[in-house]
Amino acid sequence: MDILLGEYLPILIFLGLAIALGLVLILAAAVLAVRNPDPEKVSAYECGFNAFDDARMKFDSRFYLVAILFIIFDLEIAFLFPWAVAFGGMTDVAFWSMMVFLAVLTVGFAYEWKKGALEWE
Repeated sequence: MDILLGEYLPILIFLGLAIALGLVLILAAAVLAVRNPDPEKVSAYECGFNAFDDARMKFDSRFYLVAILFIIFDLEIAFLFPWAVAFGGMTDVAFWSMMVFLAVLTVGFAYEWKKGALEWE
């Protein structure tokens, strides 16, 4: 039983320190926070539009294009990092599969660039 408790002791210490640090930071924020915020600072802000306009106004599609571009590169990193970690034990098929994947992403990036998704007016 002592051996089992000894193995879990570092985890319990880490958990205790994490909870204590979290409580200290929350209390410090509550004690040191500024209590007189500017009305402009606390106003709602959503994607560059005034929050008090008509809810049926047209929404610029470039916001969606930027979001899609972010998702493309986020997925690229999500697939590229494990591939790079296992690079030493890969076959030629695995290497060329990733090259095809990166080529498809590059074509998509070039298409968005050509369509002007990266230019903001």
